[in-house]
Amino acid sequence: MKILYYDCFSGISGDMNLGAMIDLGVDKDYLINELSKLNLDSEFELKVSRANRKGIDGTKVDVVLKNNHNHHHSHEHYNEIHTHSHVHRNLKDIENIINSSDLSDKVKKLSMKIFMEVAKAEAKVHGKSLYEVHFHEVGAIDSIVDIVGAAICIDYLDVDKIMASHVELGGGSVKCEHGIIPVPAPATIEILKGIPIKLGKVEFETTTPTGAAILAAVVDEFSSNLNLAIDKVGYGIGNRDLEIPNVLRVYLAEEIKEKNDTKNNNYILETNIDDMNPELYGYIEEKLLKNGALDVYKTPIIMKKGRPATKLTVLVKERNEEAVKEVIFKETTSIGLRKYKVEKIMLDRDFTKVRTSYGDVTIKSSYYKGEKVKYKPEYEDCKKLAQQYNVSINDVYKEVNKLVEKDFNDK
Repeated sequence: MKILYYDCFSGISGDMNLGAMIDLGVDKDYLINELSKLNLDSEFELKVSRANRKGIDGTKVDVVLKNNHNHHHSHEHYNEIHTHSHVHRNLKDIENIINSSDLSDKVKKLSMKIFMEVAKAEAKVHGKSLYEVHFHEVGAIDSIVDIVGAAICIDYLDVDKIMASHVELGGGSVKCEHGIIPVPAPATIEILKGIPIKLGKVEFETTTPTGAAILAAVVDEFSSNLNLAIDKVGYGIGNRDLEIPNVLRVYLAEEIKEKNDTKNNNYILETNIDDMNPELYGYIEEKLLKNGALDVYKTPIIMKKGRPATKLTVLVKERNEEAVKEVIFKETTSIGLRKYKVEKIMLDRDFTKVRTSYGDVTIKSSYYKGEKVKYKPEYEDCKKLAQQYNVSINDVYKEVNKLVEKDFNDK
């Protein structure tokens, strides 16, 4: 399985992403040629060069504007230091530019998906509807190039799955039309809801709304727990000299499937209890799970002399066995345990997010011999949204299932 992995230890911006993609092997001339299909050549050109941050060599991309006779102002978000004119395009204008181009349907669709992430965030922050918002962030020519360019590069790389690390947002404050505001900027954090982030590695905004939107739209899984064989590494160079290299690192890699992927050796610890206040089981179960139990369940049994009792069963990995035993001996009335080794056979699983009209829901998908055989929306997410919007939990499940089935059939 071919993986594209975003290592966002120093954040991500639109231009850093383009630099990283070219550095990883996207043909520069192919990208420029595809971008020319937007029919905006009179407004910009793409400048590609080698650059270095803290000793790390990589590719730097700048969107150079041609209409310099207009009055310009600097980009709101420092990491994408482009300038652009006061032409404020709205979402309808963007749709027209993209849909009337000769780009492939796949690139058009992905471009609009990324734009929609920014548009929804800006609309929410400003309290306006999607099509009311006039925003330089989306309307600016550099953002159009960054976003459509991202879609072109992802289509070119043609990977099976896109993954990313936790996203570093930086620190300090950012100057935008809301005044001076602490990092992250309102639109950035709106886009990154539900995505794992890190803050404060440097006193500077490292992730821009455009960078955040690219991740939100294209990444299938956010994880720092990697099992990859890396084939290629690319570096996209940012605009600042920081304490950490201002670069976006990306990998092309193959996922390693371990032979023993579906088998795990675990232990079952169990004990029969006939003399404990049953109110305590809830508390004990919670504590067992916190201390590393993989599963806890209770079975009603009849012990000698016809006594009703409860068999407490705990599934645990070897490394957590001591902690779990301590909970059982300290918190229950048990004075002895049975222990036996079990082999747990599981399907491969992954977790992705689906965006419903109520909010994001995590989906657990299961695979047998590489083929997706089942999926399940996470109950806690559905419950939370049902309570928040005062709708039936079944309505949330129905919408999730519809979206997942559609995505499944599209593929």
